[in-house]
Amino acid sequence: MQAGKLQHVIELQRLTKTKGANHQQVQTWATYATGKAELRQAGISEFLTSYGEGTSNTAAFLIRWLPGVSVSDRILHGGKVWNIVAIAEIGRRKGLELRAVAA
Repeated sequence: MQAGKLQHVIELQRLTKTKGANHQQVQTWATYATGKAELRQAGISEFLTSYGEGTSNTAAFLIRWLPGVSVSDRILHGGKVWNIVAIAEIGRRKGLELRAVAA
């Protein structure tokens, strides 16, 4: 993974429970990590389950290795929300490839 390709700032968010104004639990998205990523738009052969959606709706984010990232998390990039659908480890704790679909 080359540092020069990590040009996009992303936020990793996780669904958390907080107390609302009337002391009831409310689910909100909270940022637990911010960093830089390499953004790769997915090609036609990738994400075959997208059923013909445009390639702008699927992407792969390459980030430095971070423990605890799961498919229940989401990515915030450039004001757009991306749901993580698959995670692949790059090398041995060198990086992660986060495959995502625009929400």
